[in-house]
Amino acid sequence: MNIVIVGNGKVGRNLTKQLAEEGHNVVVIDKDPRIVEAVVNDYDVMGICGNGACYDIQMQAGTDKADLLISVTQTDELNILCCLLAKKIGVGHSIARVRTPEYSKQLDFMRTGFGISMLVNPEYEAANEIARILRFPSAIKIESFANGRVEMAEIGIGEGNELIGKPVHIIHEKYNVHVLVCAVKRGDEAIIPNGDFIIKKGDRINVTASRPELVSFMKKLGLYRSRTRRVIIAGGGKVGYYLARQLMDSGYKVKIIEKDEERALELSERLPKTDIICGDATEQELLTEQGLSEQDAFVALMGHDEENAIISMYASSKNVGKVVTKANRISTHVLNTIGLESVISAKDLATDLILSYVRARHNSQGTAVRTLYRIVDNHAEALEFGVPNDFEYVGVKFRDLKLKNNLIIACIIRRNKIIFPRGDDCMETGDTVIVVTTLGCLRTLNDIIA
Repeated sequence: MNIVIVGNGKVGRNLTKQLAEEGHNVVVIDKDPRIVEAVVNDYDVMGICGNGACYDIQMQAGTDKADLLISVTQTDELNILCCLLAKKIGVGHSIARVRTPEYSKQLDFMRTGFGISMLVNPEYEAANEIARILRFPSAIKIESFANGRVEMAEIGIGEGNELIGKPVHIIHEKYNVHVLVCAVKRGDEAIIPNGDFIIKKGDRINVTASRPELVSFMKKLGLYRSRTRRVIIAGGGKVGYYLARQLMDSGYKVKIIEKDEERALELSERLPKTDIICGDATEQELLTEQGLSEQDAFVALMGHDEENAIISMYASSKNVGKVVTKANRISTHVLNTIGLESVISAKDLATDLILSYVRARHNSQGTAVRTLYRIVDNHAEALEFGVPNDFEYVGVKFRDLKLKNNLIIACIIRRNKIIFPRGDDCMETGDTVIVVTTLGCLRTLNDIIA
């Protein structure tokens, strides 16, 4: 596909890297000549220095011949304007990053009224991800498929875990649960395990199942934690606001610690059922005063990764049940090595959503990607596909299919029934299929066949 990206900050650069690696023809537009020079030198893309909302600049970038324009500048209004201009020029599809909370209620109108194909709010998606983790704190991360009917939980295998030294295939018979270990992080390696794979201490396993089966599995392993109710959020920015609003509506008792007095006052007006504390969340005395050690969860959402890491480690030392850390620059792997497990990156979440859309548009037949998550520190992908009635391999038993290596069918959802496929099973029209792979760049269900 021919893709124009306007704005090359954290999200833009992340997208540029991923889309270039997937073989798309990418043109980057940014006002900063240093940014343009850097991205052209680092990736196989073209770069143009200028204002992406300018007709001449978009024409120079080839928007009139582009399949997709993605605008991810720092300004919502500029992103919308870039997409509107691209639509008039003749681009096939457009995506805008829109983060302002006041716009959140009119996103559907923007899509239909302005003709923008997709609107992405990274901070809102980050809040959703954190809320999912807080609702199921037993997991490091949790992703949802098929409208919530299937979930994928990442679980750490720590000292004393009874799975250590055991092969994957014994889980069903030993614990009588319907779960599937579909990916494992071991050190810097991502592994798609077979039934004989031996679990080791320090592994982080990704398990697919329904929510009740996940709960049962966690309880039998002695890892289950009850749902959190009392939460401190450090940082009252956009993510903190979206998260507090969700938790407040779900009956949580939430405190936000915000350093900026004006922002704290604004939050107190917008979130009347949330306790807003004006202060510095990096101060030990303040955290003690707010009862940190008595909280079920602590979420670090401040502006600097280093501050988030430090206060998260402090919260962990006070035995807070669940600690979630937002990171913009520091890699998840680095933070994992210092003991921080649940790490959220807004830019990665936004990238996953846009990549899912790009792959679906790249091949619009019925087997295109519906949902995409990058897992195991972005070394593997979990993808959701639908099975249309003209799919070539409908009714073919799995034992007769030659699937690609480093790939596993995590499960099939058929009329609300979850199937972990064996040799005699097959795909049927209307199924939802979850695929986990380290291969990358699967665009359709056909791509799983060797």
